[in-house]
Amino acid sequence: MLRTRVAALSAGLAAAFTATLVLAAPAQAAVHYVALGDSYSSGVGAGSYTAESGDCKRTLLAYPQLWANAHAPSSYRSVACSGAETSDVINTQVSALSSQTTLVSITVGGNDVGFSSVMTTCVLYGTATCVAAVDAAEEKARNELPGKLDATYDAVRAHAPSAHVVVLDYPVFYELDTYCVGLSDESRAKINEGINLVDDITAKAAAEHGFTFADVRPIFVGHEICSGDKWLHATNWANIEVSYHPNTDGQTLGYYPVFSRSAA
Repeated sequence: MLRTRVAALSAGLAAAFTATLVLAAPAQAAVHYVALGDSYSSGVGAGSYTAESGDCKRTLLAYPQLWANAHAPSSYRSVACSGAETSDVINTQVSALSSQTTLVSITVGGNDVGFSSVMTTCVLYGTATCVAAVDAAEEKARNELPGKLDATYDAVRAHAPSAHVVVLDYPVFYELDTYCVGLSDESRAKINEGINLVDDITAKAAAEHGFTFADVRPIFVGHEICSGDKWLHATNWANIEVSYHPNTDGQTLGYYPVFSRSAA
């Protein structure tokens, strides 16, 4: 009889202890994730574009989708779109946010300073013309981009007041001081300079808004165009729109881990 009572008491204490642990464990917070931005967030260059995204060319291999696959958030939506500028984010994308949104990612700014037209100029014309085009883009970046990013980030915060916002930047395009067919060394260095300027302006604006800046430049070192293991498309005349965009490795091995660390 005594053994029976001791056994029952032990079982009861064990059950009570287990229940206490369960009650004490914090509930898993619901994550509601929205991806904003341009082609670097929609995934141009990685392929496997979804039919519903049309000309925005969102792909199942872009870093936002990869993160959603791995973390199973309570909700996920990408409205990132190829060619998007800051005005597009404000006018057509931030409406996807709400007071329930807890996580936001964004890449934007490259199209505002004319990345595409600069690269076209550099590929088609000589070094002097390329350098002049980058100089003009840098001037535009210094004079216009801070204000445009401020307005964009203000709109993001207004629509998602409680969200953790992760701002990602752009990788520099070229590995320098190595043999590479195509542009001159001077043109490549100048293009990298322009990208670094845009990234630095983006980092400053993100910090001023209390957003997390996720810098992809370090992880792409050794994987630029002209490297032996590039994560970016070079000029592709057969499919010109993928040029200078991350390939599948660029999204999977570059953008995804950088975002994943910053989203935690």
